[in-house]
Amino acid sequence: MTQDNKFLPDKKVSIIGVPFNGGQPHTGVEEGPLRLVEFGLANQLEEMGWQVDYEANEHISDMRPEDDPVVMKLKQPKYVSSVTQTVAKQIHDRAKEKKFVLTLGGDHSVALATVSGVFSQYPDACLIWVDAHADVNTPGTTDSGNIHGCPLSFLLGIAGDHPNFNWVKPVLKANRLVYIGLRDIDDAEKKIIHELGITAYTMHHVDKWGIGQVVDMALDRVNPNRDLPIHLSFDVDALDPSVAPSTGTPVRGGLTFREGHYICEALAETGLLVAADIMEVNPALENDNAVFQTIQVGCSLARCCLGESLL
Repeated sequence: MTQDNKFLPDKKVSIIGVPFNGGQPHTGVEEGPLRLVEFGLANQLEEMGWQVDYEANEHISDMRPEDDPVVMKLKQPKYVSSVTQTVAKQIHDRAKEKKFVLTLGGDHSVALATVSGVFSQYPDACLIWVDAHADVNTPGTTDSGNIHGCPLSFLLGIAGDHPNFNWVKPVLKANRLVYIGLRDIDDAEKKIIHELGITAYTMHHVDKWGIGQVVDMALDRVNPNRDLPIHLSFDVDALDPSVAPSTGTPVRGGLTFREGHYICEALAETGLLVAADIMEVNPALENDNAVFQTIQVGCSLARCCLGESLL
């Protein structure tokens, strides 16, 4: 049974849609937030007893500049920066109102906004990053230049000076970040993870110990006294493509349906979860059945974050 939330006295949730694709090359991921809401997510949360408000941010594409050259290897830096800086303020304001912040992406560069916004309200929070990828490349190490693979380097303060991202503050400490589900990690990212001492549980660890023990160990590392706010950032590509096929960078061998949901359920049970991101749902990829399946999973993950349980 989910505990009362220590940080959120009232059952109020703000769903923030971020229909944004600027951090990676695939179109379609900007459709994810609206499709999740059209599937009935807001109504589902209301039926669970939550007071829901929804901000669609449908005009984000209007922020795309006419000229957005590559700067320090990063693609579309002006667009990514302007959108994430705007949304970060929005998220901070909702967190300050003691609302659970449920952000629907969009690509994972949106984490520049979610983590900045949440940690500006909860500076001692910890971040659980559930993803096939580490997303901690710097402008100096990225091969692709896609910013959805770089947000954590900026948030950790290791990206160096980039003229478009001076607004991003190093709000995240390495001992407050833990990965679950990694299985596609660049060599440069492995080096960063080891050098900073970031706790990371790959799919090897999930296989070895089981998801229950992995979640417990993750919390022991970043929230040992179970008294700090928790922010979950969940990229659906952490799930095996057989579970969530409609995503831009699928990697075989991921979390099962139950393992993904267990993470959300267990974090909700702590009574400490204050924010969750559901990222990288791309309805333009795969066939209609695969899209429906991925959207259905995205909604059920969100419901689990807000207290839905099997019994």
